[in-house]
Amino acid sequence: MDNLRRFPPPWTMEEDKHCFSIKDASGFHICGVPHREDLHQNNYQYAHQFVSREEARRIAKAISRLPELLKRPQY
Repeated sequence: MDNLRRFPPPWTMEEDKHCFSIKDASGFHICGVPHREDLHQNNYQYAHQFVSREEARRIAKAISRLPELLKRPQY
């Protein structure tokens, strides 16, 4: 049944310059979580549209664990 999954596990998290990327086992890019480190410097006017690097890392890590959390128990 696992071979019918569209995005095969395990999913991995990789850090780029401005985002964390989530990829499936075949290397397909599933999503990205952008971040900015200069949010509170120079009154950055779009600060409300970004999260900090640490927040983005936690979100991306949670997304990468979804296949493990959604596994059906085997009896």
